[in-house]
Amino acid sequence: MNKDELENLKKFLRLTNYISAIQTYLKENYLLKEPLRPEHIKPRLLGHWGTCPGINLVYAHLNLLIKKTGSNFLFVLGPGHGFPALQANIYLEGTLRKYYPEATLDEKGLGYVAKNFSWPYGFPSHSSPATPGVIVEGGELGYSLSTSYGAVLDQPHLIVACLVGDGEAETASTATAWHLHKFIDPKSSGAVLPILHLNGYKISGPTIFGRMSKTELKNLFKGYGYDPVFVSAYGDEDKIHESLARAMTDAHLEIRRIQSEAKDGTGKNWPAWPMIILSSPKGATGIKKRGKDKIEDNCLSHQVTLPNAKNDKKDLVALDKWLRSYRVEELFDPINGPLKELMGLVPEEKLLMGDNRIARLGVTPENELDLPDVSKYISPKTQSEKSTASSMIQMGKYLNELFTKNSEKKNFRLMSPDETYSNKLDAVFESTTRAWNGPLKSWDKDIAPEGRVIEMLSENSLQGMAQGYILTGRHAIFASYEAFVQVVSSMADQYAKFLKIARETSWREPVASLIYVLTSSGWRQDHNGFSHQNPGFIDGVLERHGRFARVFFPADANSTLTVLHRSLKTKNEIHVICAAKTEETIWLNKEEAEEEAEAGLSIWKFASDEDPDIVFGAAGDYLTGESLAAIQIVKQEIPNAKIRFVNVLELCATNIGSSSNHHPLEEYFTSDKPVIFNFHGYPETFEQRLFDWKTDLRRFTVHGYLEIGSTSTPFDLQLRNSTSRWHLALDAFRSLEDQGKLDADTARSLYQKYLKKIASYPEYVKEHGVDSEEITNWKWHI
Repeated sequence: MNKDELENLKKFLRLTNYISAIQTYLKENYLLKEPLRPEHIKPRLLGHWGTCPGINLVYAHLNLLIKKTGSNFLFVLGPGHGFPALQANIYLEGTLRKYYPEATLDEKGLGYVAKNFSWPYGFPSHSSPATPGVIVEGGELGYSLSTSYGAVLDQPHLIVACLVGDGEAETASTATAWHLHKFIDPKSSGAVLPILHLNGYKISGPTIFGRMSKTELKNLFKGYGYDPVFVSAYGDEDKIHESLARAMTDAHLEIRRIQSEAKDGTGKNWPAWPMIILSSPKGATGIKKRGKDKIEDNCLSHQVTLPNAKNDKKDLVALDKWLRSYRVEELFDPINGPLKELMGLVPEEKLLMGDNRIARLGVTPENELDLPDVSKYISPKTQSEKSTASSMIQMGKYLNELFTKNSEKKNFRLMSPDETYSNKLDAVFESTTRAWNGPLKSWDKDIAPEGRVIEMLSENSLQGMAQGYILTGRHAIFASYEAFVQVVSSMADQYAKFLKIARETSWREPVASLIYVLTSSGWRQDHNGFSHQNPGFIDGVLERHGRFARVFFPADANSTLTVLHRSLKTKNEIHVICAAKTEETIWLNKEEAEEEAEAGLSIWKFASDEDPDIVFGAAGDYLTGESLAAIQIVKQEIPNAKIRFVNVLELCATNIGSSSNHHPLEEYFTSDKPVIFNFHGYPETFEQRLFDWKTDLRRFTVHGYLEIGSTSTPFDLQLRNSTSRWHLALDAFRSLEDQGKLDADTARSLYQKYLKKIASYPEYVKEHGVDSEEITNWKWHI
């Protein structure tokens, strides 16, 4: 770095620190043309100052590195509460003005940026999808590193500089994400440059990493597989810049060396990727003390350091003195904006981190998926004998061809926590393998550096990688045991919030829908027991995220394939597909499955009568089977009973069925007949959808998972949760008796018969250890 660069860099940092600070405090007098007065101060002081100076330091040095190397960098900010610093930088580089024309590089534009920070209908307090260049919001901490690694997959020309806060580094999600470089193939993917920012403090106390010794930190990160370089931002300013510039240059050279050696075949397994550990005073260049309290380099600089600046003269005077210490009049002209020599530190437009097209272009035409012909994997539906198929086995075959058809594009990934085989999706290994850039044993199977399936027993890391991959224009499926996807419920919620704002942001192009495949259903976790029985993930999805979050309960393998095929065509949505991995009955042919997918629900004519006395309904493959078995029982016992069966494939927060289905639900469930519904999840989840429908809830009896489980047989689990065919049949008998369709004596006899079956069945499974042939040999017929 020459002398002019160094001096301009120091000036640039004075300006970015100044702009970061005034966003919290000022609504007028943005260039301090007069002494600060209370009316210049915002009525509510909101923001996080402490991390901003460190962010500004890193961003400025990354800009220098980009100018010298011409490399394609994306900046990912872990502590999103440092948004004022990010905003200051994308404002000065001109990116913000491109998307917010009011953000001009003059006094008026500076005022627009400052006043609108944390202001109603202005900019939020954290980085968000409305911020150019952002793929991580950074409010709920821990997801920056995994998202960064997802972003660089299959993008060999991209380097993501990921700034991880030392508070964020304490999270479980970050702790596992440090390992993700072990799945990155340097030949075909980009690189992540982690920058661990040690400013030592969280909101009210020290961070663990901030109090660890240099030796402890070095050993920790060498163990993770990194080659850490330490930079201290304490002491002489010139030396700070020299050491950070050198560290970044060396890191860049090392990244290129690793990638080059991987391409020419001389690279090592699990190379030691560079990372930077930067220690800096929290709140540097800010208020040193307030009264007797130490502010700078302490937790008290985390948020607003002068909280009474509007009403307390001492705070106001201190604020005025602090802001004037940056001498903004030397750096920013009211008309012409920042000094020309400062703008010389900003990369050319095509290399601006804030305007990196990867973060906003969504799925480009080149990255659209080439989908297989789904009809090749549809199983025949036969009337003469029971036709069965496994949804997951058929899905695996479909995904195998999907990988093959898109092998040149390299635009699709499957994420699964050690479950591709367990979930019977292993047909994909005919065309790909599991990613693994580490040592191999001779007996290892389906593992290679170029693998397109990523397995890691950290759902959090996989969720983050899927998000990073999708938000940079590609496609991903996250397949998991139904019970354990709950580990990422909060991450999924945060992603949905991100997606909601992204959908409302005009300059963000649509991204592929994030598809969850939930299998190894709790209804067939009879062998693993209570801990593996949890359908709660769908509750969180359905509770809040409108029509772009959709949950599907395909009744058979054909329906599963149809839903998957359609889901892969959608954009800007979240799809959850709950499907079995066991062999189950094929109920629908291709045309019927397509019709049901279009409407989101359908009347199954083969199991329905005209003008029904009662309506059976179901959502979920195993629950559908029990409902049809119950209908068969009722028909056998009461031949003149008229029954309709409605299968519900899709739910969203506001709908039963597809939002594109404009037929009233009364056409399916009638307007007044009793409905016996068997639901895959908790009964309350479906009952909420009924409440939204504003129908008469009293005519609905909803069965579902009651949080009763153990290691037992499949049917015993249905029995314990009152979702069995016998429980449903009892409901039907009661309803028919209430309608006068069944006399009291017959009803009493039927009650006794099926209550006896229910009561005696536990003894049967205790003795035999398996379900009875009456259950296992059942097949549909009327």
